[in-house]
Formats: sequence, C-alpha cells, structure tokens
Amino acid sequence: MKKVILAFSGGLDTTFCTIYLKEKGYEVITATVNTGGFSPEDLKQIEEKSKKLGASKHYTVDAKDRIYEDIIQYLIKLNGLYEEDYPLMCADRYIIAEEILKIAEKENAEAVAHGSTAVGNDQVRFDGSFLSLNSGIELVTPIKELGITRSEEMAFLAERGVFVDHVYTKYSVNQNIFGITVSGTEVDENKEPDEGAYQLTKKDGNAQSEYLTLEFSEGVPSKLNGQKLPGIEILMKLNSMLGKYGYGSDIYIGDCIIGIKGRIMFEAPGLLALVEAHRKLEQLVLTKKQIIFSRGAGAQWADLVYSGLYYEPLVKDLESFADSVQKRVTGTVTIKADANRITVVELESPYSLVRKDIAMYAQKACWSAEEANGFIKLHTMQQQLAGIKK
Repeated sequence: MKKVILAFSGGLDTTFCTIYLKEKGYEVITATVNTGGFSPEDLKQIEEKSKKLGASKHYTVDAKDRIYEDIIQYLIKLNGLYEEDYPLMCADRYIIAEEILKIAEKENAEAVAHGSTAVGNDQVRFDGSFLSLNSGIELVTPIKELGITRSEEMAFLAERGVFVDHVYTKYSVNQNIFGITVSGTEVDENKEPDEGAYQLTKKDGNAQSEYLTLEFSEGVPSKLNGQKLPGIEILMKLNSMLGKYGYGSDIYIGDCIIGIKGRIMFEAPGLLALVEAHRKLEQLVLTKKQIIFSRGAGAQWADLVYSGLYYEPLVKDLESFADSVQKRVTGTVTIKADANRITVVELESPYSLVRKDIAMYAQKACWSAEEANGFIKLHTMQQQLAGIKK
C-alpha cells in the first residue's frame, strides 16, 4: 500500500481528499503545517478530525519561525512588495511544501497530496515546489484532477456518512503570520467591502496618537520601544498596536500567475509598518546607487516569490545581495501612529549619510561658490550642448 502525505487543514477540501485517497488504496498520513493561522485549540481539533477520518497518522508542524527567517526577513530587507503593493502573504506555501516533503522522507512515503484547485495560484506554488525539490515523488491532487465542486464534495462525503459543517460566510478569510487576506462578495465584485470584512484593522475610535520606536540591525527589526525581541514577535505586536488605528489594510488588484487579474483585500499592519520604517532608514544610510539597484532587486525577488519560482537560483542571489547591502541598515526609527496612517518622524543611525560637518541642505556647505559653479557647468554639459543644436 502506497503512503501519501496529505497537507491537511481539516476543511472540506482536505476532508474529501482524505476519504477519497483512502478509497484509492493509499495509506493516508495527514500533516498540518501551522503558518500562523491556527490556535492550539484549532490544532487539537484538526488532529482529532484526522483520526476520525481514518488517517493512519497525523503530524503537526509549527513553521512560523521558519517563515520569518526564510521569507519575511528578506521581504523586509528588500522592501519586497509584489507590484509595489501586495506583501506576499501567499509565500507560506513554499514552507508548507518543504515540511510535507520532510515528513514524506521520514515516512518513506511514495506520494504527497494537497487540496488546491486548478483555478488558483496555489496549485503553481505547491506543485512547482514538489517538482523542484523532489521530482521523483508522486503528486496527487484530487480536487484539481476531478474538477469537483464543493457541493459535489459534500455529497460524496455524505454518502459515506461523513458530514462537514460547511457554514456559509460572506467572506473567505485566510490568516498566517503575514496577516489576513479576505476575498468573496464585494471584494470579488470590485466593490467596497463592509466593516465586517476587517479583523486586524478595526479602528478603535478612542485610540490616541502614539509614538513607537523600532530599532533595526543590519536590515531586520531587533527592538520595539527599546525592548529586544525576536523579529517575529515584533511583527505580531505591531499588528495589534497599529491595527487599532485602522492602519494596514488595502485592496489589491494584480496579475495572477495563471494569467488573470485578481482582487483581494488584505490586512498586514505590522509588516507594512516594518517595510515603511526600513525603507526610510535606507534613505538615511544607503547611497543613491544602492537605493536604485535595491528597488529593482526587491521587485524582481517579489515577482519570483509570488509567481511560484521561489526555487529559481536568482532568488538566493538576490538574498545574498540583500545581506550585503543591509550591513549598514542599522538604526532607530520613530513612528507616529494616527488614524489610518503611520508617519516616520525621526531617524537615527551611526551610518547616517547626512553629515552636518559636510553640509546642511540649502544652508551651508564645505565647498565654495566657485566650486559649486564648476560642478554645475560640468554636470549639465550634455544638456547644454544638446540645447545648442536645436
């Protein structure tokens, strides 16, 4: 009997996959990789459900720290928002795939499986990861291969005495360590979602303006309000500290891997604040050429990660560049939080390129007027010559 490791959330799709794969003669081992969307109680219930469905074994893997170390820290270092907007909240799929393959190796399993459909981006991220990391393993995708609807899944399960509480909700909500994404209803219809769509960024009308300090060390957050904390804890604390101001949500329309346009609402106050603070600190400590090159590197990295190409060698090349250029991105950023926004109001760094002893913008400088005139003449020489030819 072949063993298959099924990425299992306990929802309708993976419940169907468990029963279906058993009927196809597989020994089903389920695995839940927690990327920040499950509480301890959720995980306990998922494990119990797996046993009731007849899985031979169940694994629970906490991958939150891995996601921060492998992906989020580079998103911050490279200011890596996909199409300058979306904070790559889908990138946990790569870590899920890696953890599934680790379990497959441990169990000597011949196959891996997931519950993605044929109409979304996740099929590319999951299948591409499995093919890139272990091309010899069998990949089983029941929902995708059958083209089955959710109603048909429920009917299939009911015939076998398995009933899934599939309660209709207005919005489809997904959460991980990055934040929350919301789709469905008005979001899909290019309309404004109602207040019920928001969770992390529900505005507290009593929240007063407040100042926060973030310290960065070589491009990654190391302290919040003077307290040294792991970066992942800083991220989670900022979600609650800034979300109450209504900051950190956006509605994004962008280019999907499969060639269509997609619209999604997301909430990521902590991550967006870290990227903004980091970007402002870079303006203080990096040269113009470094900043321009970094923009292109960040855009390329984000495009690859979004597009199912996390294992393209260029990703690691860009991350190596980030590690190098970030060596001087160390300092303190003061943020003012207000209704619906944050503002970086103060910056301090031992590597600041703003030097009062060299110059103060529009006030004084260590060069003479004659030297300035000579520079201007040479700096604008080509445009002067071009003007003569008109």
